[in-house]
Amino acid sequence: MTYLSTQNEQVFDQLPNFINQAEQRICREAHTIGLETYISGTLEPNQAVFNKPARWRRSLSFGIWDEQDRYRQLEFRNYELLRMWSSAIRGPAQPQFYGDYNYASLLLSPAPDQPYKFEYAYMELPVPLSDTQQTNWLTDFAPDVLLYAILLEATPFVMTDQRIPVWESAYARGIASLNQEDAARQVDRAADNQAD
Repeated sequence: MTYLSTQNEQVFDQLPNFINQAEQRICREAHTIGLETYISGTLEPNQAVFNKPARWRRSLSFGIWDEQDRYRQLEFRNYELLRMWSSAIRGPAQPQFYGDYNYASLLLSPAPDQPYKFEYAYMELPVPLSDTQQTNWLTDFAPDVLLYAILLEATPFVMTDQRIPVWESAYARGIASLNQEDAARQVDRAADNQAD
């Protein structure tokens, strides 16, 4: 790899690990619409545990449509409050809250009393790059950020620690730019005459 100034075959063998670690790092630090995913469906009555989707990184919002077909945003709460609320309700009802049950599941409180339609928004790890998957959102829209994140993951392995500040600076600029782009999208275009 030219950027790392090495011909060491072990570096090439570890490249898939560096790429995976870089993708994980970006997903922890980026707040970009490109990593947002929305799913919808119908909740199962009496089922308080909701399985998070594959490649989930963090929850953004959870909403349901009530009996009058009005959208209701559930509030995010911690596990203890969810359990206390469910105990106080004493049975299924329209969910009011949601929160992490564990890394793979959410807990709804109270458990739904009927099959409510829902929409769940979350940050997702892009489809991981591999021999058979050569592109993803990062390669298409943030290749510079991906490159510098990979270099940051690989540099300690190559033991060229003096390059870390260079890659860290370039990576930080790229992540800041990604996050700034999306922060600008949050402003109402009608109220922002600087919007593109």
